[in-house]
This record gives sequence, C-alpha cells and structure tokens, in this order.
Amino acid sequence: QVQLVESGGGLVQPGESLRLSCAASRSLFGIETMGWYRQAPGKQREEVAITKRWGSNQYADSVRGRFTISRDNVKNTVYLEMNSLKFEDTAVYLCYAEVSGTSYWGQGTQVTVSS
Repeated sequence: QVQLVESGGGLVQPGESLRLSCAASRSLFGIETMGWYRQAPGKQREEVAITKRWGSNQYADSVRGRFTISRDNVKNTVYLEMNSLKFEDTAVYLCYAEVSGTSYWGQGTQVTVSS
C-alpha cells in the first residue's frame, strides 16, 4: 500500500510556471509506475505524464515540451514541472502510483490558469 500527498497547485497567469510535488509513503523503488493525471470540470480524467521505476517517461501530446516529470528517490517524491501554462491546463491534478497491479491516487491539487 502507498499513500500519496500532492502539493504545489495554485492560481497562475498564462505563460507562467508551477511545480507540483507528490510525496509517497514508501520508497519509489517499490513502485513500478508513478505519474500525474488531471481532470477538468465536465471532462474525463486525462493522463498527463508518467515515470517508470527504471526511468522511462511518457507525456500526453498536449503537454510534451512544456511539462517535465522527475523523481527524487531520496525524498520519495515525484515532481511535475509545468511551464508555459495555458488556460486549458486548468484542472485538478492527481498523483498516481501503481504497485503490483494496484492503483493508488492522491487527493489532488487544483491548478488554475487565468488572466
């Protein structure tokens, strides 16, 4: 089992940056996949970025080149660096982890991009 706690959301203007953090309750070495999803009002949950235990990262087309996922194995934390934010990035961002085929989710952190 793993608990996930997100932080770092907020209100920003278009073009600005934010960094989200997801702290896991256990070592990242025991977690096959971690990542970020987002859900905007009235829309389906969307995969944003994922990172595999042994290093490969994947991004949604809508964020590739603007967002970067990274992991700190000492702090058991995964980050999502979001640059050049757009109105359409507004959503609740949820941290995700997969351990032995079981999915775990954080509570989410709100990101609002508004002028």
